[in-house]
Amino acid sequence: MNAGDPSGPAIAAYDAPDRDAWREGVKAGMPTLFGIGAWGIVVGIAMVKSGLSVWQASGMTLLVFAGSAQLASLPLIAAQAPIWVIFATALVVNLRFVIFSALLGPHFAHLPWKQRFCLGYISGDLTVAMFLQRYPTSAPAPGKLSYLKGLMYPNWFAWQIGSLAGIFLGSAVPTEWGLGFAGTLAILCIMVPLIINHAALCGVIVAGVVSVLAYGLPYKLGLLLAVVVGMVTAMFIEETFTKRKARHE
Repeated sequence: MNAGDPSGPAIAAYDAPDRDAWREGVKAGMPTLFGIGAWGIVVGIAMVKSGLSVWQASGMTLLVFAGSAQLASLPLIAAQAPIWVIFATALVVNLRFVIFSALLGPHFAHLPWKQRFCLGYISGDLTVAMFLQRYPTSAPAPGKLSYLKGLMYPNWFAWQIGSLAGIFLGSAVPTEWGLGFAGTLAILCIMVPLIINHAALCGVIVAGVVSVLAYGLPYKLGLLLAVVVGMVTAMFIEETFTKRKARHE
């Protein structure tokens, strides 16, 4: 660490609770909470309609806290796929959190590992993006930690309340109502806004084609293969476009 950088007590002072920063974080994240809760309801219903009991679904949403991974694992659980396939699929879907951790690391690497572990557990796509928009550099700043918590805590509660409501609602709704498609609708709601460039669109198309061609693979491995090939395709195209753009500048 450079001689001019704050350290020790100085950094600890920056991490002290800051009510104004907390309120600012809550206010910034407030418009997203309804959508997070609604998504949680859909995922909760999908879990119950996929065959999980109320207690199993509740435990999953409280422990996992990753809607995309939960939805991706549901068809595998319903098909009684091997546990390693389910975990591998969830791992691939959640690889983006490795990137999130790398982005947040410079801001909070000085915190005790238990605190960093808790922050990692309650982190989400929107909260990380909004925090990095507010604090684009890792330079210490008063209230930074409180602002992050103001984003993350309400987001976590909105998801859990929505998900648990969906779980109990799903257990009460008759199967004849046909809510089994809820998981598919949730995935579409997630996917469509993310197709923001040619690389992402190509990745989705390739993943869709691979999933159809590999449908006959045992243990639902076609889904895992489609996710991996789609991600690699999107990364390759993004890198190619970036290099081509750099050459023309």
